[in-house]
Amino acid sequence: MSESEQFNKGLEVRRAVLGAGYVDGSLAKADDFMMAFQRITTEWCWGYAWTRPGLERKTRSMINLAMLTALGKPAELKLHVKGALTNGVTVEEIKEILLHATVYCGIPAGLEAFKAAHEVLTAEGVLKK
Repeated sequence: MSESEQFNKGLEVRRAVLGAGYVDGSLAKADDFMMAFQRITTEWCWGYAWTRPGLERKTRSMINLAMLTALGKPAELKLHVKGALTNGVTVEEIKEILLHATVYCGIPAGLEAFKAAHEVLTAEGVLKK
């Protein structure tokens, strides 16, 4: 089966934001069952939502950090903190996004988000002590 144009557009953006190594590794590990998820993620999320002209990638990354905090998804938040850095979101902006989300989502959600972000920011060497 040939890849759709939407998939190819999404794959390009997904690799640019999350890193080709991560994305290609996810695709390589996917069996037929998991490939259905990889396709929908790449086509809809990255090929449709991320390629629309209404928002810049930086803004989309900022929104993702807030939404993932609200949903209590620290593992996914870690991935998107790294992507946010790639898209030009600063450490100070990440901190402010997480503080803002904490007020609206609650202390437990904020704590999980801060811990996840701290781990990534430290690993990336961008956290100033």
